[in-house]
Amino acid sequence: MERLKIAIQKSGRLNEDSLKILKECGISVSNGLDQLKATVRNFPMEIFYLRNSDIPQYLLDGVVDIAIIGENLLVEKDQGKIQVVEKLNFSKCRVSLAVPKSVEYNSIEDLRGKRIATSYPNTLNKYLSSQNVEAELHQISGSVEIAPNIGLADAICDIVSSGSTLFKNNLKEVEVIATSEAVLAVSPLLDDDKRELLDTLRFRLQSVLKARDFRYILMNVPNEKIEKVIELLPGMRSPTVLPLAEKGWSSIHTVIDKNKFWNVIDELKRQGAEGLLVVPIEKMVL
Repeated sequence: MERLKIAIQKSGRLNEDSLKILKECGISVSNGLDQLKATVRNFPMEIFYLRNSDIPQYLLDGVVDIAIIGENLLVEKDQGKIQVVEKLNFSKCRVSLAVPKSVEYNSIEDLRGKRIATSYPNTLNKYLSSQNVEAELHQISGSVEIAPNIGLADAICDIVSSGSTLFKNNLKEVEVIATSEAVLAVSPLLDDDKRELLDTLRFRLQSVLKARDFRYILMNVPNEKIEKVIELLPGMRSPTVLPLAEKGWSSIHTVIDKNKFWNVIDELKRQGAEGLLVVPIEKMVL
């Protein structure tokens, strides 16, 4: 049987989150330390642990069929031939410009003619061109944030998530060039047989990702308030209503968007809802 070859980051946060979501999709990965390839026991898949910067070329060459990768890297490598089929809603970050905290900054014009250190020269060049600003770029493969402190550059362009690294190096974020998150990317050479396996994987991923946005809630409600409570619930179709052993009361079960729950909680309580339970959902198949 053919196996779907997937590339993920060899180490780091993206590696951990990628393995986590695969596990949530029921894919059991068995590998030892420092292994470059692992075979999945319960799904026709092989996992390749690669350097992030190498993954786009492996996709283009068809060495791997799919990859979990930051979309910022695809933009930097300018790989329009590589299709993104799912956004995975983790490893979110942004590509930003930063300058020393002591420097007054008003606009991108302040960087005209300045030295900018970056690991993302293509992304930065495109942005500067769009702003009609010329600057001197210094390409650095790592530890970009130290460049201003050692006199190598006046500013940096790098990925930012929490901003703590900038803070530790006395830098401030001044421009957001692009936003990014982990995505599922597909080789342009993927054949039809493996596309069926990809569709199966995408179905599982979508079920996991959808579940993260919703919560299963249960509450006890006086019978005379059931209709009003149901009107308040922004849930899926009609909620389940079950009678309780105590006369005059029922239990209402439904699924709602986790971000909308707090908008209705006070009104639910005013309508007499008691004993509310909010439960995470592991999978959600629609």
